[in-house]
Amino acid sequence: MKLPKRTSLGYFFALFTVVVWGTTFIASKQLLTVYTPARIMLMRFVLAYIALWMIRPRLLKLPWRSEMRFAALGLAGCSLYFLTENTALLHTTAANVSIIVSAAPIFTAILAHFAIDEKFHRNTLFGFLVAFSGVILVVCNGAFVLHLSPAGDLLALLAACCWAVYSVLLRRASGELDPILVTRRTMLWGLVTAIPMAVPGGSFSLSPLTSPLLAFDLLFLGLIGSALCYVLWAKAFALLGVVPTNNCIYLIPFVTIVAAHFTLKEPVTWAAILGAGLITAGVVLAQRRKANDDATREAFSKEA
Repeated sequence: MKLPKRTSLGYFFALFTVVVWGTTFIASKQLLTVYTPARIMLMRFVLAYIALWMIRPRLLKLPWRSEMRFAALGLAGCSLYFLTENTALLHTTAANVSIIVSAAPIFTAILAHFAIDEKFHRNTLFGFLVAFSGVILVVCNGAFVLHLSPAGDLLALLAACCWAVYSVLLRRASGELDPILVTRRTMLWGLVTAIPMAVPGGSFSLSPLTSPLLAFDLLFLGLIGSALCYVLWAKAFALLGVVPTNNCIYLIPFVTIVAAHFTLKEPVTWAAILGAGLITAGVVLAQRRKANDDATREAFSKEA
């Protein structure tokens, strides 16, 4: 069944974004050799904000209620999300964090059901179960050893919840303003709320960025991973809705595994390949109701 043009464009934006976000872990891993997670977060937000201001050099005056919504967006989707995810890595394994954070789409679907007009469908749950099984296989990558760590696992769960809150808030904001202005204001509040997290830790130097590789990593995180991809994600939300867009997040762990294989020479096992198949099947299953709804609406519009 051929998808409507708007839907196809929305999936293109979402899939491009998850491919980029799946590779940002590689850039972050290299920067972590010289900077703390909070300082990497701060620098990428600064770059993103400057880039978006250059693209849209226009003042944005908002009523205080809208400003508070953007403050919540910056806190939930930027600073607090990255803080909880990165801190979780200090207390539990990367596998645990990846698996738990990958549950964000189902949390988003539940929250969207009550907060906005996106009903929770049975296929969303079935797709989650299939895709999440694939995520576990991909993240474990043949080594089926998970270690329970209440503090780290709880922080990873909080990160997933932060992304769900961000997603629902973004859906409300994306219908009112240009996605570039929405992202720019979100990054501003992400930057403001990240400063207290990045200041502690001693002196700060930009000298490591004289390394071409580290400079490229930071530019990639700030300009592509943050500025461009947050804008495209907002556009995808407007075209597809919160739940269908967030279902694409299930693909991120496999993208990371493949990127790590080619850049860091990490192995890809049969379990990861099987997991990729399950993730793809789960995403398709979760989207079936959305695709059918879009096709039905298009048919009715043509008849009218």
